[in-house]
Amino acid sequence: MFGWIVSHPIAYPALEVVHIIGIALLLGNLVLLELRVWGLGPELPVQPLARLALSLSLLGFGLAGASGLLMFAGQPAEMLANRIFVIKMGLVMLAGLNAAWFHARGSLQLLDRDARAQTVVSMGLWLAVIICGRWIAYV
Repeated sequence: MFGWIVSHPIAYPALEVVHIIGIALLLGNLVLLELRVWGLGPELPVQPLARLALSLSLLGFGLAGASGLLMFAGQPAEMLANRIFVIKMGLVMLAGLNAAWFHARGSLQLLDRDARAQTVVSMGLWLAVIICGRWIAYV
């Protein structure tokens, strides 16, 4: 049904561009907030910064997710057979669970050692997601 996406001369490359813009919004804003959790930019109030950064991160996640879903729909059997794709999806799930735990424990209020550790885990997971995303095409 969506096989035309892969063969269309513009559709797949356009989706890749939207996917990269989504990743940039997601990660760029997470890095900014995570650096604040580590104590950089102490003049920036955490809560207003978090509202802005998290809103833009969610927008980025939405763009990356929607474009990724459409790229997946163009070749679902190939993607599901690709071990790196499956690993990538598992890493995205772990990153989401880490974010849920971060917010459920009130890490933005605590700004403690555990909050900083979670930001390191978050960045590691998202970087691994990006690496897997690039690696998919070569496996």
